[in-house]
Amino acid sequence: MPVNISSYQSLIGELAKTDTTLVAVSKTKPVEDILELYNLGQRDFGENYVQELVDKAAQLPNDILWHFIGHLQTNKVKLIVPFVQLIHGVDSLKLLNEINKEAAKMGKVVNCLLQIHIALEETKFGFDEAELANVLSTIKLNKWPNVNICGLMGMGSFTDDIAITKKEFKQLKSLYDSNKEFKILSMGMSGDYKMAIEAGSTMVRVGSLLFGERQKKN
Repeated sequence: MPVNISSYQSLIGELAKTDTTLVAVSKTKPVEDILELYNLGQRDFGENYVQELVDKAAQLPNDILWHFIGHLQTNKVKLIVPFVQLIHGVDSLKLLNEINKEAAKMGKVVNCLLQIHIALEETKFGFDEAELANVLSTIKLNKWPNVNICGLMGMGSFTDDIAITKKEFKQLKSLYDSNKEFKILSMGMSGDYKMAIEAGSTMVRVGSLLFGERQKKN
């Protein structure tokens, strides 16, 4: 399915009014599709699978800002630390420790977002409010000097009930506002990005509107 250029241009115009960053979710899509948006000026791209991200990064321009937006396993951290711009889904202390360790080996600081569990589904990952408070207090002790916690990320429930989605986004925005050092609130995808922006999102992750429905991984 070809890249939807008109949807991209419309979305860029819409987001420009709100100073919201677009992460074009390119998982399972070929490098040719990514290049098409790159040539229109898009630089932030999001991937869910580590090996796919590594492969694409090697083939594409080095000024692309790669976002890892999937569930990251600790044994895969070392593969993306050298070049990733932002890791969205940091959902455990174990993962934080591993990112810090691998970043220290390379003498760099890795930007990360803490994933907060706001959805009804138990299958989604993330910290709850109490766990978040613990992480933030530990950050102040400088336990992870090679990790820069830039903000929060969350995914709303898979539901057609707008009231539930709005409530979840409001909850996440409240947590975001409670820490003045945060710069990024990543929430909102193709189906709910408008509500997310209204709720105060500073970064949306949009894939199917731009690239069409993704192909399933075998």
